[in-house]
Amino acid sequence: MLIFEEMQSRGHEALTLLHHAPSGLRAALAIHSTVLGPAIAGVRLRPLDEETALRGALALSESLTLKAALAGLNYGGGACVLMLPEVGVDDPHAREALFRALGRQVRPLESRVVLTEDIGVTPRDIAFVAQETPSTLGVNTDTSSVTGYGVYRGIKAAARSALGSESMRGVRVAVLGVGAVGRTLAEHLHREGARLTVADNRPERAETLADELDGVTVTGTEELFDVPCDVFSPCGYGHSVRSTEVPRLQCRLIAGGEHHPLTRRGEDAVREAGIMYIPDFAINAAGLIAAATSSTPEQAAERVYATVTRIVAVADQYGKPPHVVARRMAERRIDLIGSLGTGGAVTGRGA
Repeated sequence: MLIFEEMQSRGHEALTLLHHAPSGLRAALAIHSTVLGPAIAGVRLRPLDEETALRGALALSESLTLKAALAGLNYGGGACVLMLPEVGVDDPHAREALFRALGRQVRPLESRVVLTEDIGVTPRDIAFVAQETPSTLGVNTDTSSVTGYGVYRGIKAAARSALGSESMRGVRVAVLGVGAVGRTLAEHLHREGARLTVADNRPERAETLADELDGVTVTGTEELFDVPCDVFSPCGYGHSVRSTEVPRLQCRLIAGGEHHPLTRRGEDAVREAGIMYIPDFAINAAGLIAAATSSTPEQAAERVYATVTRIVAVADQYGKPPHVVARRMAERRIDLIGSLGTGGAVTGRGA
């Protein structure tokens, strides 16, 4: 992997490797942009190899830049991907040591980066980080459930154009991944009367959800791509929808809580297939908004609803794909605010 070439192609500012042998800390911290303010870095903890962790940090940090910009937040984008220690983190003292070690390692960078929770990380973990550095957000926010509710509201906003109505009653939705975000999304959709088919790489999670919600169909993760549906909602770990699988999809809308469900090639394939795609950085921002602004879940989700509504309206007006419009909107805000220079500090970061 050519690190500097990758960073240059995406416009990254920095990539830092963090290590602390006693706690088992091994992490990649990427800062994509600090044009709008300190980079919000979602912290992930997963069993990954080094190259996957590095690539994940670079991709996620770019997505966070676009997400913060599109949401109107005065933050840049970052990502911190922790590789799961060989001894695991089941011991509560080991978990505390891991995240406090992360906090100490990040302390010298606190003017440039702010850590918050992502996959595999809880508010309690961020509270451990906060014992070592003030550079944290989301200690008192259940970002996963807020994100799931925001995705639900974003799907409704997009459905007005893609399906002709924002009502989810009778709408067929295929949910890929029913972890914290996917489960919350499924619960809201089910409550409104959507017809759900779910799949997860841990089948027991999908089966448990189906036991709790009447009428939910469970299938395998590969088989889900062949299920006739109106909305396909990826809520997994990233790149769940490969470009070669796009022709199998029988949906009119792709919208979910997953970071980077599609590669750029996949986005092109979706456009050619005539499927509307609402990108992750537009629809899964509610948890970030709530953490950054102390908004209620309802307030954060309504901001997502308004953002997606605006994206779809512009896309319809100019005949452009929504994912292209969303990226241009985010980049335009970064360019405009960046053009103001450094003569004055940005205040009210939660704006």
